[in-house]
Amino acid sequence: MSVKETIVVAMSGGVDSSVAAALLLEQGHKVIGVTMNLWEYDRVGGNINRDSGCCSVDTMDDARCVCSTLGVPFYVVNFREEFEAAVKKDFTDEYLAGRTPNPCVRCNTYIKWGALLDKAEELGATKIATGHYARSHFDAENGRYILRRGRDPKKDQSYALYGIKPRGLQRTLFPIGDFNKNEIREMARKFGLRTAEKAESQEICFIPENDYTRYLQAQNPELASLAGGDIVNKKGEVLGHHKGFPFYTIGQRKGLGLSLPEPVYVTKIDAESNQVTVGANHDLENAGLLAGDVNWVSIAEPEDQISIEAKIRYNSPATPAMLQVLGSNQVRVIFAEPQRAVTSGQSVVFYDGDVVLGGGIIQAAE
Repeated sequence: MSVKETIVVAMSGGVDSSVAAALLLEQGHKVIGVTMNLWEYDRVGGNINRDSGCCSVDTMDDARCVCSTLGVPFYVVNFREEFEAAVKKDFTDEYLAGRTPNPCVRCNTYIKWGALLDKAEELGATKIATGHYARSHFDAENGRYILRRGRDPKKDQSYALYGIKPRGLQRTLFPIGDFNKNEIREMARKFGLRTAEKAESQEICFIPENDYTRYLQAQNPELASLAGGDIVNKKGEVLGHHKGFPFYTIGQRKGLGLSLPEPVYVTKIDAESNQVTVGANHDLENAGLLAGDVNWVSIAEPEDQISIEAKIRYNSPATPAMLQVLGSNQVRVIFAEPQRAVTSGQSVVFYDGDVVLGGGIIQAAE
């Protein structure tokens, strides 16, 4: 990229986004560091003195310090209302509907590649950049920007980025997508960045202690009324009682409170009947799924069925499958081999090799 541009870098306070900013500056671009203020500890509960993770005090301090070291402007932007509506409310609503949401996908789609893109324009930037391990390039043959996996398969984050619209991908850079983590840390040391040895945060940002049950109960005290619903087997026989169906997820084995001769797993959550169904491990195998809210990021919507590789959760491998477009942003995916614990509310992402074709929200297992 020979043209030098003004680029807003989403600064998480971690080493990846820090190096992304440093690399762009080294290439001669004008860099503006931006940290998004998305929520407040005193409104989500948990250990409010643990000021770590996304949007915390030390995160903003680290991002500010990195920008000072690099000599670039730094801003904190308030997206709390947008995050509340698009991510936190959806998180609670999905659990109350018996589904298991993916808030990071929602945040990427509606906040980073929504509100942040708009803010970048206000700051006079032509593009945004993030510290995601992903890559993109322009394909002149089909006239579209293509989203690809990060070169390091252990760090690839493309699964969570399928919701980017083509216009957003055109205005996005992934400076670290061709590197692995060790290389990024070494570059951070070379640039003299304080985040070089900073540990990674794995939990959901607005649940800093990773206790979903505590968070859902704090946000919705009425959940106490759901406790005591039936845990049943696939014949409908009552085996016990649950603590509230929103506190369970498909494939869960531990914490069921059942004493049975064989291990059982959650196979179905029915919000309407307030029931949790359990079964054997083989009962979790699914031949396919239905997905909605589909976004095609690297290709136009197919007119016919196509062969893909489908990835049904962040840490699972992609598996061969056939995809059929049903219309109304809905698709059916049939796996070459049955897949375990297909979970409604999670994302299914469609790949062709290392190219992210698109993805959607799982509506039902088949």
